[in-house]
Amino acid sequence: MDKFFAFITARGGSKGLPRKNCLPLAGKPLIAHTIEAARGCSAVSRTFVTTEDDEIKAISRTFGAEIIDRPAALAADRSTSESVIEHALEALESSAAVPEHFILLQPTSPLRTSGHLAQCISQHVKSGADATISVCEWEHHPYLAFTPPADAPGTLLPLFAGIGFTGPRQLLPKAYRPNGAIYILRTKAFLLHKTFLPPSFSFFLMDARSSIDIDSSFELELCESLLSGKK
Repeated sequence: MDKFFAFITARGGSKGLPRKNCLPLAGKPLIAHTIEAARGCSAVSRTFVTTEDDEIKAISRTFGAEIIDRPAALAADRSTSESVIEHALEALESSAAVPEHFILLQPTSPLRTSGHLAQCISQHVKSGADATISVCEWEHHPYLAFTPPADAPGTLLPLFAGIGFTGPRQLLPKAYRPNGAIYILRTKAFLLHKTFLPPSFSFFLMDARSSIDIDSSFELELCESLLSGKK
């Protein structure tokens, strides 16, 4: 089977929830949940954390991840995940360790499990696509969304002009959104297209619970409650 390396991207300067990657969740740092999910999946050959932060490095090593030292310039607010992964692949190139496929895992998806990874990898291999991304059903259908027009303050217009849907929700077409939990890419395709969504991609559907993305203390408390209830 082709090699799959996991890259966990974690910088120290998160703004919405400061130091969130190191905050405790169900008895261990937030990032540890993602490291354990990757290391617990037999299809993942190696697990790396790319970071500039010393505390994150120490935690990651404790939970068994390898470290890629990220330059501070790639840990700024406007740094892209694409540029971070490019750097990670370049760092491995010198040791001839570049994998056929890589998996981008964000530490803010702690309810994504080893089982999800195994299923997503299996689906990716069967699909033959250049990428497979995890998605979930859109909580609020985009056909029901509105947007404020620039030329008419205080008013709202349908986001999708001409639709104006007012029927039962059951009649709406299915709508999915990327949940940020799993991105699997063929390395050559990523280096060619410089995106996590190349022309050829498939999707892996996850449930709403497993799709929770921690961006504030509310989501952190919600995950704590869910994980406590699981026990």
